[in-house]
Amino acid sequence: MLVRKRGLDANERVDLWQRWRAGQSLADIARALDKPPGSVFGYVTSSGGISPPVRKRKPSALTFEDREEISRGLCCDESLRSIAAQLHRPVSTISREVARNGGRSRYRATEADGAAWRRARRPKVCKLTEHTRLQRCVAFKLSQNWSPEQISGWLELRYPDDERMRISHETIYRSLFIQARGVLKKELQAHLRTRRKMRRSKKASTEGQQRGQIIDAVSISERPPEVEDRAVPGHWEGDLISGSKNSHIATLVERHSRFTMLVKVDGKDTDTVVAALKKQITKLPAELRHSLTWDRGTEMAQHKAFSVATDVQVYFCDPQSPWQRGTNENTNGLLRQYFPKGTELSTYSQAELNKVARQLNERPRKTLGFRTPADTLYAGVAMTG
Repeated sequence: MLVRKRGLDANERVDLWQRWRAGQSLADIARALDKPPGSVFGYVTSSGGISPPVRKRKPSALTFEDREEISRGLCCDESLRSIAAQLHRPVSTISREVARNGGRSRYRATEADGAAWRRARRPKVCKLTEHTRLQRCVAFKLSQNWSPEQISGWLELRYPDDERMRISHETIYRSLFIQARGVLKKELQAHLRTRRKMRRSKKASTEGQQRGQIIDAVSISERPPEVEDRAVPGHWEGDLISGSKNSHIATLVERHSRFTMLVKVDGKDTDTVVAALKKQITKLPAELRHSLTWDRGTEMAQHKAFSVATDVQVYFCDPQSPWQRGTNENTNGLLRQYFPKGTELSTYSQAELNKVARQLNERPRKTLGFRTPADTLYAGVAMTG
């Protein structure tokens, strides 16, 4: 099994932002970096879709090479004055460097350089934080559906001689999208014309992406009558339920018995979802593998490959018609007792999901005459067999 590396290193972060500025989708970026879509989504949204500035050292700051020279000099028991002369630095600079990093006996170049890089993080204070009058003015104009560019231009005309009441539209956007700044309420994003919650590249486009489209999808209208009347077991309805941090669980409900299976998925992309469903469905006996009805989500874009591997025909609901999978929708509502909205679903193992499904399948259901889904399914299989 492929184990994905967690987190993003420095090179991957640079690559991510280059792709984001070039207009690639989050799903495409996740595939390119071989990362879970949720981790890429979380990283981008945490900064409002705005790439952070590239950090650079001051020309006058000590370099890693300088610190290695200091470390070698200390090992050779050289004086601080001698080391400073070799590096063409003031003795006081070398003295402070050694003192703040463990002294002569504990100084290490790598640890000292890392500590200096961390200490150098000094986020620039946002102008709206320093000037509350300007902050209130910008917030009020946003609530009146003014665009950041209109606000910036109006302030320049209204306060021509007061630099404190000037702000660029870019700063307003950053204060809206980067909520960590804490100066403009998140609710004000709804007053933007696009209502976006993060910055998108001007090059971003859905062209070439199969958004909302399933190639060669077979409509639910072509489903056999035996599926509709629930007379024969083996016909399923499926969907994804969502949790926090872009986490998901796939749900499968058998129409005849309301028997439920829960499937752990590590992402919402079609490769991940289809592979997980295929693994779960092929565990069923052949008499329980007839059809699967899904909505129009692109997580089932590879439905043909799924059907070939499982011998299960996939049918798709009409757009925006969740009632056509009423059994599945009802079951998803029952599952919220176990997985309330806002729950991070990725933390659950397949074994834990199986336990929840077993509890549902052993609960009597009014629609089944207060029999359980498990008993109903067993009886249905026995009768057809």
